[in-house]
Amino acid sequence: MKRPGMIDLEQAGQILERARKVAVDYYELTGKPLGITGEYGEYVAARTLGLTLADARSPGFDAVDMDDRKIQIKARSIPRHKKLGGQRLGSIRLDHEWDCVVLVLLDERFEPQAIYEADRAPLEEALSKPGSKARNERGVLAVSKFIALGRRLWPDEQLLRETD
Repeated sequence: MKRPGMIDLEQAGQILERARKVAVDYYELTGKPLGITGEYGEYVAARTLGLTLADARSPGFDAVDMDDRKIQIKARSIPRHKKLGGQRLGSIRLDHEWDCVVLVLLDERFEPQAIYEADRAPLEEALSKPGSKARNERGVLAVSKFIALGRRLWPDEQLLRETD
């Protein structure tokens, strides 16, 4: 049963899958992204991790988990031939209530590559360190820094070792 104020994941997934196909075709034609990365990343995180997506009026978080933790979801589409260096996340706002941030990494075809999670405390500490204007004023972190602060949720490390 759908909780009040939450998005129907199955319906959203059907629509987003159609949008993903259009976005891939557009990228292949123009070399430019269509701009669905955030929404598609939220869907991938919810489907993969069993999260419940919040509606658009939920300030500071995009989903909740089984323990009712409030989760911000960030997504980056990084073509396979590019490296993570220089890639940045969207703004992580510290002035809202949330418990952790999930990062979904997608390739240029919006295929999930990895999902990471970082808790609020290490992110607050990193975003509060003096130095970078982008980091301090806009809450922007490098993808590589986020990965260093967090832990990989998917694919599971154990599963990767068993399939090697």
